[in-house]
Amino acid sequence: MTALPAPGSFPVRRVYDPALPSDGARLLVDRLWPRGLSKERAAVDEWLKDIAPSRELRSWYHEDRDRRYEAFAERYGAELAEPVRAELVAHVRALARRGSVTLVTAVKDIEHSHVPVLVRHLERKPGEPGEPGEPGEGSAGRI
Repeated sequence: MTALPAPGSFPVRRVYDPALPSDGARLLVDRLWPRGLSKERAAVDEWLKDIAPSRELRSWYHEDRDRRYEAFAERYGAELAEPVRAELVAHVRALARRGSVTLVTAVKDIEHSHVPVLVRHLERKPGEPGEPGEPGEGSAGRI
């Protein structure tokens, strides 16, 4: 069994910031492409739009962000256990076992977005509460 990445090994940066050599694989974890940003300038290795919250959950959360974050985080955590997202979680973990991975996002308020939920989920060991296990490495969309 291969060890999972150590906690804290999923740095998060804004996609609008210039890429750094230390970023390793830059994974865009937003459902929508960042406004006004070319693929070249984004310097994203993979766009994992299906790892982001569903359109319905995102819309529901944005109707009342101030009062819904905890419920949003819980619901998104459940979505991450769904088969397509679970495969992408396994894919990100596999990439992290091979080298540096940086999650990139266009959101301005990262702390109150889906990204911290995703990072916590990625750092869990398979079988921990909230995670049914880790399927095969899966695949993701290259750009």
